[in-house]
Amino acid sequence: MIRKLPLLLAGALLGATAMNLVDSTLGLTANAAGSETYKQLAIFGDVFERVRAQYVTPPDEKALVENAINGMLTSLDPHSSYMNAEAAKDMRVQTKGEFGGLGIEVTMENDLVKVITPIDDTPAAKAGVLAGDYISKIDGEEVRGLTLNDAVDKMRGAVNTPIKLEILRKGADKPLEITVVRDIIKVKAVKYRVEDDIGYMKITSFTEKTYDDLQAAIEKIKSQIPKDKLKGYVLDLRLNPGGLLDQAVSVSDTFLDRGEIVSTRGRDPKDVSRFDARAGDDIDGKPLIVLINGGSASASEIVAGALQDHRRATVVGTQSFGKGSVQTIIPLPESGALRLTTALYYTPSGKSIQGKGITPDVKVEQPLPDELKGRDVSRGESDLKGHIKGVEESDAGSGSAAYVPPDPKDDIQLNYAEDLLRGVKTDPSFPPNPDKAVLNQ
Repeated sequence: MIRKLPLLLAGALLGATAMNLVDSTLGLTANAAGSETYKQLAIFGDVFERVRAQYVTPPDEKALVENAINGMLTSLDPHSSYMNAEAAKDMRVQTKGEFGGLGIEVTMENDLVKVITPIDDTPAAKAGVLAGDYISKIDGEEVRGLTLNDAVDKMRGAVNTPIKLEILRKGADKPLEITVVRDIIKVKAVKYRVEDDIGYMKITSFTEKTYDDLQAAIEKIKSQIPKDKLKGYVLDLRLNPGGLLDQAVSVSDTFLDRGEIVSTRGRDPKDVSRFDARAGDDIDGKPLIVLINGGSASASEIVAGALQDHRRATVVGTQSFGKGSVQTIIPLPESGALRLTTALYYTPSGKSIQGKGITPDVKVEQPLPDELKGRDVSRGESDLKGHIKGVEESDAGSGSAAYVPPDPKDDIQLNYAEDLLRGVKTDPSFPPNPDKAVLNQ
């Protein structure tokens, strides 16, 4: 599968994360550790000094400390980590949903950066960058030899600063030089379209803009399909790795009129937080189908679990990722941050999906294309080394294939969801086609 990385998503990816952001700094007290712990810390200090003084080549002391901290945190679970100033800044940029950049989605192909698509009305599109272009040089530096992340880092920058790209374009007899002036790029967290009498909404991530983008998508769909013609909505959460917890709550609340959305429970039995829906269903009670697969994680699972438990939506697809933990981002000195797992979340019925995932109401497998057959495209929390064992976790584990066809015509899960909304229930084991067998109508 071609690996692609949106330039409009800067820096380290959030991954499968439902997060709380806190502003308080971390306070440590002298009684936080026993005497034995202090002895071990003294040993650590001694080892550090010996490495610093006697290693065969002078080590990078800052890297030593960062790696030691990360080693401690990753031994807890796969989602706790230390972020230095640069990584913390990237995380804040991504959750905010806007930053200074070019506005292109790129991948690496044949050792060059290939433009998947320029985003409409962004600096790259206005400068004439086209889908299918290959970027061979960035400000005069050869792209060959760079990783995709390295290339993306070089293309990011401050707003109103220029960048010169050398472009190889099919049909052009020589490389093109295009200068792009960086500008603020606003990430669309929700994409939507109208499928005749059905509104389709895909949430790509849970950033600070997700709820507002969802509201705008719903209004656009309502304006394009008369209420008496609108059969319902499809909410696509496939390949959505998660994001901000408060946005997951707001998205769930969009479709719920009452009741609990999710609860989080920490180490202390008294440390329980509950989030409830407010009155009002923004799609006026219209039928709703939620699509999930092995790429649906954390915040996505909060939404799917809440709507499923309240019987507000029919969940279609395959087993979700199964990440039921909440990370709190704690600011540290020198602009770094600690990402620490502080709680597990539970669906309204009290189920923990940690290591289990959301089981769809209707299981619909998505066949893989020939080029992916035989490859492991399954994703699941239960497969991660050192993951927190979930109370509902079984030997079956969590997760499933994380694949969605690029062409909606080949999307069996989406086609099945649309059939359900139109009152045509087809056998989920068969691909949709003009001669498909109707079970009941």
